[in-house]
Amino acid sequence: MKKYPLLQRAYHFTEFKESGKQLIDQLTEYLCKQQLADTKANNWQTPDKELDFWENYQFSDLNNFVADLFDHSIHLHNPKYMGHQVSVPAPLSVLTNLISGLLNNGMAVYEMGKAATAIEKCVVDLFCEKIGYDNKANGILTSGGTLANLTALLAARQALHDSDIWQDGCREKLAVLVSSQAHYSIDRAARVMGLGNGGVVLVPVDTGFAMDQQALETCYSKTTQAGLKVIAIVGSACSTATGVYDNLQFIGDFCRRNSVWFHVDGAHGGAAVFSDKYKRLLKGIEMADSVIIDTHKMMMTPALSTVVLFKDKKQGSQTFHQKAQYLFEDANLDEQWFNSGLRTFECTKLMMCLKFYVLWKTYGIKVFEENIDCLYGLGKTFAEMVSQHSSFELALKPQTNIVCFRYIKQEMSEQQINELNKSIRQSLLEDSEFYIVQAVLNDMIYLRVTLMNPLTNEIHLQQLLEKIISVV
Repeated sequence: MKKYPLLQRAYHFTEFKESGKQLIDQLTEYLCKQQLADTKANNWQTPDKELDFWENYQFSDLNNFVADLFDHSIHLHNPKYMGHQVSVPAPLSVLTNLISGLLNNGMAVYEMGKAATAIEKCVVDLFCEKIGYDNKANGILTSGGTLANLTALLAARQALHDSDIWQDGCREKLAVLVSSQAHYSIDRAARVMGLGNGGVVLVPVDTGFAMDQQALETCYSKTTQAGLKVIAIVGSACSTATGVYDNLQFIGDFCRRNSVWFHVDGAHGGAAVFSDKYKRLLKGIEMADSVIIDTHKMMMTPALSTVVLFKDKKQGSQTFHQKAQYLFEDANLDEQWFNSGLRTFECTKLMMCLKFYVLWKTYGIKVFEENIDCLYGLGKTFAEMVSQHSSFELALKPQTNIVCFRYIKQEMSEQQINELNKSIRQSLLEDSEFYIVQAVLNDMIYLRVTLMNPLTNEIHLQQLLEKIISVV
């Protein structure tokens, strides 16, 4: 190593030890700062200015870099963060990212990631139990809901009884039915699979923004009559824009009658299976052939980590049925739970199971129930506050921690109200004290909050309404 002094320095533990201590102190101070009343949730810059800052950035050391990174980032641990559906990570779970990064054990085959593979199996089994699956089920963890939905829909396609698309290619027109309010990842997954425009059938929603039951029957009939084979019907639990759950019981019964794969996109709201109070929203989920749940949304872990569950482990194991002799001794087995590369796109997969597992074993599964109950309860509280204010109206009564509302003036047209709420959202973004987003429902623009921070309280919610009034 004498010829390579920089390499010797880069791999020496002494510098790591000192930098690590300083970094933990810096992160702890950051967490404390986010609780101060005058701290902003954001520090808005235009894309061009942000790029200019980092292109001309003078790097001095790690601690100064982290301080500047803080100043240029959105602060999810700030109680005034009420934006996208991304968890506010429990600090203990964050530390597992450091462990995973240092060990860097890939998980395609058991021998490369022994501990993480076994831990992941424990996590998957817990989720299967909560869903209501029996010991015939299995699953996998993967990097995010988009990849998880694609994995599940590929399993649905592979489960077709009269063809082997993985081996022979697709020889017929296929389709997926999904709510018009579903997350865009379903549409994206279907298009990646080559289904095209005609293969993504958007089922209209009812007045409550859930999949319309009569429309599902109509869409299914029209699709099959047009010569397309429906490989899956997707239930949203819940939808991204409104937080509304589809009627999973109805969809499950419909799929069973018509012998169609039933998939539940529970990326956000599937975690409610851990809550005695809110699991009623998921009635019928146990009928699903596949389910996905993000732990990085409602389960307090850093991104990305998504559980993909299969009611029948044989179907989950056949999704990527191919031989790789240098990895797998016998890839023809129905299931090798310990070789995750047989059931996922990912080969060098992160040890993402650690994020959830450490929280589970430290605090027990009750902590996830408390988080869901807290955040869904905040959604109800905020909706009540909005409905009691004459200057605001709700798009609908929320089922979850997602609330859509808008500022109104009686003398304004709908177009003027749309422009007003659009400008309110932009003003809040530039002001940066709060961070919220917007949604378009029935061509109307609504302000949208997703209450992800359990440290948010009624005072912060009242301050948001006052802030909106002040920028009008």
